[in-house]
Amino acid sequence: MANLKEIRNRITSVSSTMQITSAMKMVSAAKLKKAQDAITAMRPYSDKLTELLQGLSASMGEQSGTKFAEQREVNKVLVVAVTSNRGLCGAFNTNILKQCTHLAANVYEGKEVHFMAIGKKANDFLAKKHRVVADHSELYDGLTFEGTAHIAESLMQFFVAGEYDKIEVVYNKFKNAATQIIMTEQFLPIVPVAGETAMSTDYAFEPSKMEIIEQLIPKSLKTQLYKAIRDSFASEHGARMTAMHKATDNATELRDQLKLTYNKARQAAITNEILEIVGGAEALNN
Repeated sequence: MANLKEIRNRITSVSSTMQITSAMKMVSAAKLKKAQDAITAMRPYSDKLTELLQGLSASMGEQSGTKFAEQREVNKVLVVAVTSNRGLCGAFNTNILKQCTHLAANVYEGKEVHFMAIGKKANDFLAKKHRVVADHSELYDGLTFEGTAHIAESLMQFFVAGEYDKIEVVYNKFKNAATQIIMTEQFLPIVPVAGETAMSTDYAFEPSKMEIIEQLIPKSLKTQLYKAIRDSFASEHGARMTAMHKATDNATELRDQLKLTYNKARQAAITNEILEIVGGAEALNN
């Protein structure tokens, strides 16, 4: 059994860790509320804009002819991996990196797969095994639509120039503080919906339907990427809050166990001292 000083040191260390994890939990909870409100307010607009664009594209069929909907044989793929800059958020980053590895090794086996990292964790991991064409970890220093729009424009340029035949975005979709859903969304080319979901109502368009589509596509793609990053941002704080809550609970349990061990060791030490005193007194009497 460890001596009393060692146990006291461990109790102090665990208590300090517990204070840190508890503080981090409260910070993440405060940030989560703001991030959750932002993504909740944005989703209806993003979903409706995407629905409108897909409906217009589907109603025009092959006549749409937009450069962003060009279907090619997939030889080169760009995967945008959205992670965080910091850890201590459970499996939040690990799940994204596993999905990226799965895409490169299985889904696009035999294809040339490159990555774009949004988040330091993605860049640090993927750069060791794959080609990372860009790292936008600085985006989280001040997450704005303008900063994300710049990235979306570069992705559109990559596709139009023929550098990549397909672009996908991998991120965590926020469901609640304890649950994040791994999403793999096709960013480009745009795939128009078909069937009943296509726009069937006869509208009058001014300017032409084609001009509207050409104006909507860049805006829709920028909004789509911004929504994905906002989703990931809220998911990160939810995952960190949950991880720190569990860490605090574990530290509390460990501290209680150490205190019990300390009390037992202290009691045993006192008992031994009493026995030594009694033994010594008997020896003097004899």
